[in-house]
Amino acid sequence: MAGKSISYARYGYIFSVPFVVAFLIFSFYPIVYTIFIGFTDLKGLINTEINILSEPLRNFRTILSMDSFKKSLSNTVIIWIFNFIPQITIAFLLAAWFTNRRFRVKGQGVFKVLIYMPNIITAATIAMLFYSLFGYPKGPINDAFMQFGITTEPLNFHLQKWTARGVVAFIQFWMWYGHTMIVLIAGVLGISPTLFEAAEIDGASASQIFFKITLPSLKTIVIYTLVTSMIGGMQMFDIPKLFLLGGPDNATLTTSVFIYNQAFSGSYFYNRAAAASMIMFVIISILSAIIFFTLRDKEEIQLQRKKRARIKAAKLAERGLAV
Repeated sequence: MAGKSISYARYGYIFSVPFVVAFLIFSFYPIVYTIFIGFTDLKGLINTEINILSEPLRNFRTILSMDSFKKSLSNTVIIWIFNFIPQITIAFLLAAWFTNRRFRVKGQGVFKVLIYMPNIITAATIAMLFYSLFGYPKGPINDAFMQFGITTEPLNFHLQKWTARGVVAFIQFWMWYGHTMIVLIAGVLGISPTLFEAAEIDGASASQIFFKITLPSLKTIVIYTLVTSMIGGMQMFDIPKLFLLGGPDNATLTTSVFIYNQAFSGSYFYNRAAAASMIMFVIISILSAIIFFTLRDKEEIQLQRKKRARIKAAKLAERGLAV
């Protein structure tokens, strides 16, 4: 018995089996099946006969030529930009405020809970709340405008395209800036306190500490936030769908709502919905690659190249000596 060693690795494999099975059934298989039906003529719930198209890329060409898809893609980008810019800005300011030792903010726990709370409220509740706030002819926003003399008659915000886009963008910002703030705070707390102490001793101001120490040290966290926000923005569904069903005049129609409408409305074009999903996957992958390439640590890459060059030179020198 003394010469035998006990291996606990198998227990790790055993505990991972439920996840692997669930992933294969509920994630991997649907992804593969979606890719497959993108090249077929599958339509409707009852149609059991699936035929691969003689022109495999027909569905993709159809989607790319549809004005509604182009509209949904532009709407998605516009709404994401208008919600992400204030989201990351406010989150950075709050993270800097909460983590600055000079301010010593009291009751941080209460503030953080209140700021993060919109993220845990269901999307249906928030959509109905804002639909009521901008209600026509009676609604709190219209009542306030008329009370303060801004307008003399109620405005139908639900029929104004840019107002609808702005409301959806604001809802997305309001729901997610707390989450982004928590991620940034976690990143700031991971920075060595000695860097901040040394900067304070040298007389650096709060803005100098933020731009010279905090921000460069958060490059990895910023990349993570950008990529996850971009993926979430490209997949916006619940708020645009529940708020105005993509209206008015497709002003809040996002790509996810477009895919849903293709698959579950009208003729049930499952093949077109699958093709649109694959197109969005390619777009998201390209944008993610651009973000990683743009924000990569160039100094670290240069150091790695020099290290590999030294190792290669050492190996060549060893071979020369051996010969």
